[in-house]
Amino acid sequence: MTRLNVLREGEGPIVVLSHALGCDLHMWDGVAEVLARAHTVLRYDHRNHGASEVVPGPLSLQALADDAAALIARETEGEPVHFVGLSMGGMTAQALAPKHPGLLRSVVIANSSAWYTDRAPWRTRVETVQAQGVAAIAPGAVARWLTPAYVSTPEGAETARRLHDTLVATDAAGYIASCEAVAAIDFRESNRAIRTPTLVIAGNQDEATPPAMSEAMAQAIPGAKLARIDAAHLSAVERPVEFAQLLIDFWRGL
Repeated sequence: MTRLNVLREGEGPIVVLSHALGCDLHMWDGVAEVLARAHTVLRYDHRNHGASEVVPGPLSLQALADDAAALIARETEGEPVHFVGLSMGGMTAQALAPKHPGLLRSVVIANSSAWYTDRAPWRTRVETVQAQGVAAIAPGAVARWLTPAYVSTPEGAETARRLHDTLVATDAAGYIASCEAVAAIDFRESNRAIRTPTLVIAGNQDEATPPAMSEAMAQAIPGAKLARIDAAHLSAVERPVEFAQLLIDFWRGL
């Protein structure tokens, strides 16, 4: 079993937060602060990220979903959870929901995609990291994650610095394996089999996974709801209170 770094806070219905590629569980600090007032919040570092185990070799999103399933089974004593994933975490949610529906009360897929028509940018990123290390791609990644308006504020500049440092500290081989796993996704058919109540969140200014990707997921997943937030790729970082409120409003309607 993969050793995952887990942080547990609060009391109430259980929420599991699954972070983006190149981030760690601290990506969720602002959202977790809001949710922990009335929920048990479990957030974790994916394998190859943060303080979790670096696992050599190829990776798949199904493996990340199985990591999440094992974590849920271990931490919740059988209570189904609200699973919230952003970007790679949202891909984890898409792999998790059809295979482990009994673990889930609801699913939120934020700033994510079901597949990529063009995988060339991922190959370029992998080749750059292989040649120059993660630091070579970090400035461009962070620029896609947050809006320029937010980064121009003191809070946003500090947030961008922390995200950059987290990304640069990510194990290069683990990051490459994660990139290759993300590039290979194709949930277009399996999403039609999801029966767990689902909310898809699109970032209006998200260039990494544009709103059209969220719209396609919402159309494919039976009964899924679609919400928008005026942010770039890491919407939960830039607008944590608004993001958390979208979750709370969705759960109230279940």
